Amino acid sequence: MLDELKHIPIADYDYPLPDERIARYPLPERDHSKLLCLRGDDISEHHFYDLPQLLPQGAMLVFNDTKVIHARLLFRKATGAIIEIFCLEPYHMPVAQAFEERGLSSWVCMVGNNKRWRGGDLTGQCMVDGEPCTLTATRRDSEGHAWVVDFRWTGGFSFAEVIEHAGVIPLPPYLGREAEESDSQRYQTVYAHHEGSVAAPTAGLHFTPALLEQLGANGVQTEYLTLHVGAGTFKPVSTDTIGEHEMHVEKVFITDTNLRHLIAQAGRPLLAVGTTSVRTLESIYWFGVQLQGQPDMDEMHVSQWDPYTLDDHGLGYADACANVLQWMRRKGMDHFSGETQLMIAPGYRYRSISGLITNFHQPKSTLLLLVSALIGERWRDCYRYALDHDFRFLSYGDSCLFLP
Repeated sequence: MLDELKHIPIADYDYPLPDERIARYPLPERDHSKLLCLRGDDISEHHFYDLPQLLPQGAMLVFNDTKVIHARLLFRKATGAIIEIFCLEPYHMPVAQAFEERGLSSWVCMVGNNKRWRGGDLTGQCMVDGEPCTLTATRRDSEGHAWVVDFRWTGGFSFAEVIEHAGVIPLPPYLGREAEESDSQRYQTVYAHHEGSVAAPTAGLHFTPALLEQLGANGVQTEYLTLHVGAGTFKPVSTDTIGEHEMHVEKVFITDTNLRHLIAQAGRPLLAVGTTSVRTLESIYWFGVQLQGQPDMDEMHVSQWDPYTLDDHGLGYADACANVLQWMRRKGMDHFSGETQLMIAPGYRYRSISGLITNFHQPKSTLLLLVSALIGERWRDCYRYALDHDFRFLSYGDSCLFLP
């Protein structure tokens, strides 16, 4: 199966996306976006505020509560050259701890206009809660195509406070515009909590506090996991086949409460809000499979091809979650962080979800492969319907509810 999957041509997951169909800005009201619903083989059109009436009885929605950081830092040299430092992830440190650092924090970063940064430090000024702060960046070692950058700053603030005021929200490159003040609020879900992403889990941008309240009133349960979205989410598949594409690694954060709730949901509908929630849920399963054979593993790491090579031991989803929960108890943990590089592509069998809420994705992207793994070739009908019925595409665009 793996060999066949690796030879899937990415050209099979292309579609025409006119530039004018990409939503450059969000709608004034989050939940007034259009919602395409695929139920079985039937396609229908709704608004996102109709969601409570469209979900199956007893459903649980699983959200990604990651928060987008102001990851783009712009420094101006004395020559006038602008050097952009894009913070990807902390260097050898948990995300939460890195944001609490005061005075010094080291990050793996992409550097724009890198040739103009020949040496020395970059220095910039900002105001943090009305107090002046001087931020200095020192380039250290290269990490593949990225760099380790040491940040130092004055004022005794946390790095979270500094980057919030000194940085810029990182919009997807396909929007073709600079971030504006409104993006700091609109390119963030209303339930964002754990800082660490450089891109929003955009399926969640349509939810409002009122809609979440209505879902609860209708008996829909909600669960919040955390996957910090990396810049690799924008990385197109540039190879001819998906087997040549290397998936990016992302950080997941899971609690014992998450696992207990997922186990209790067994036998009832579980729907993921966004592809990052899907990858988190499915990665939990494969970690549980790993623990079935190696119960004394030290950490969670799900690699790109694990689902296609590992023996799943016939584990159900609740059993896999129970393995992870027991592992946590043996280690005396009520939460843990891990890594996933999981690729979900046509031929993959979902273990966790019975439905998905997601936006419309770029042509020839791994996210489109993930959707196709869930609904098969019906993705073409859905995207054709959306193009024919004036739906808006990509991060600030409209949404889909897939109930295969």
